[in-house]
Amino acid sequence: MTSSTSIPLSADLPLILASTSQFRRELLVRLQLPFEAIAPEADETPLPDELPAITAERLALSKARAVAGKFPAALIIGSDQVAYCGNQQFGKPGTRRNAIDQLQAMRGKEVIFHTGLCLMNSATGRIQVSGVQTEVRFRTFSDREIDHYLDRENALNCAGSAKSEGLGISLLEYMRSEDPTALVGLPLIALCRMLRVEGVLMHDETA
Repeated sequence: MTSSTSIPLSADLPLILASTSQFRRELLVRLQLPFEAIAPEADETPLPDELPAITAERLALSKARAVAGKFPAALIIGSDQVAYCGNQQFGKPGTRRNAIDQLQAMRGKEVIFHTGLCLMNSATGRIQVSGVQTEVRFRTFSDREIDHYLDRENALNCAGSAKSEGLGISLLEYMRSEDPTALVGLPLIALCRMLRVEGVLMHDETA
């Protein structure tokens, strides 16, 4: 997918989103930069005893690297998210049963969502990696509410089964983060900062 804008990249390199996520694509479109979305072939399995923030950042880097081989001169964006509650780490549920288990484990509790972000310049080898933390408090909802939610919302590809940009917002009491787009899956404030390092302008800064 490519955004409809024709604004050129100041860095004179194509912008690649290493993701097939509809929500990350929609977020990136906000920056009004042309880009292409490519599916990364990356193993998203957490390593034993790996901290969730480290997992999210490592997987973001892994996704960018997985695409870099096809684009030797590009700016490549990788992002990943891991939810953490108590001593449990939650990624994408994949199945409805897993989603039910995740939501039952998180209801009435505060869950920390770690969103990892990577911007790789495959031409120069420069890699920028950062993470954004979002604190989310879930309501004490019923099993019936879980079923109602999953009947109406496809949350199987969302970390922690919490699709906050959709009906999942009804399951929450509050969210706290330095970047409201991080919970959706692509921290745009951090990404803009990284793009400026690479010479990409979101507007005419000389005007």
